[in-house]
Amino acid sequence: MATVLTVTNQKGGVGKTTTICALCGVFAAHKKKVLAIDLDPQGNMTFSLGAKDDGITIHNVITGKADIKDAIQHTSNNCDVISSNILLSGSELELTNVGREYILKEKLEPIMGDYDYILLDTPPALSILTINAYIAASDLIIPMTPEILSLQGIAQLRDTIVAVKKYYNKELNLRGILLTKYNPRYLLTREVEDLVEIVAKQLDSQILKTKIGTSISAAEAPAHQQTLAIYDPDSRASVDYFSLAEELYGLKRTKQKKKTEK
Repeated sequence: MATVLTVTNQKGGVGKTTTICALCGVFAAHKKKVLAIDLDPQGNMTFSLGAKDDGITIHNVITGKADIKDAIQHTSNNCDVISSNILLSGSELELTNVGREYILKEKLEPIMGDYDYILLDTPPALSILTINAYIAASDLIIPMTPEILSLQGIAQLRDTIVAVKKYYNKELNLRGILLTKYNPRYLLTREVEDLVEIVAKQLDSQILKTKIGTSISAAEAPAHQQTLAIYDPDSRASVDYFSLAEELYGLKRTKQKKKTEK
């Protein structure tokens, strides 16, 4: 049965899609069966993993126009993808039935046994798509950059996460807050980290021990439509994401010689 991991933050630019794509590469490197689902109408994850956005997408699936198995694309990154495009932005108006919060969870049921990990990339907004991702998930992580505005995004998510756990998905496990673009030399980083500790405790969670450092390879990989594990497995960010997979799921990184940072 698949572990469903949702990556979320109401603020954009904090590394949600980067984290999804990087973890896809890490899990695939461990010979795990991986499916990534793009729930953001911008389709950045779709592009980054080399999937097409002009066929059957997640929009067709959740609106009942296509079977989920027909939406799955196999990519050269050794992971499967269900893509997204701008049509998904109309889902808020189209999904009007009672129980619309559970649609994604129901759609995933036929394929839960086909994968080890299903990763859900959410839009930078508290929408019906985000709620669906929380209800479908077993695990949740919140990436954020060590900046005040990024911290505000988490504070705004707090009430939603608490409500989902109380009324919709009691099994939802907030694994922690993931600090990205992390540089401990900056005073602001240390100050924000202290504030994040407070928010994490309010969510009955923690700051993850693994921090994702800044790396040019993380910015370059999407342009090549490759995961970090393929594009530059020894880059600083790639090594950090391998460490994250070990922290979260006990997947030990195979020995690789780390080369000089790009």
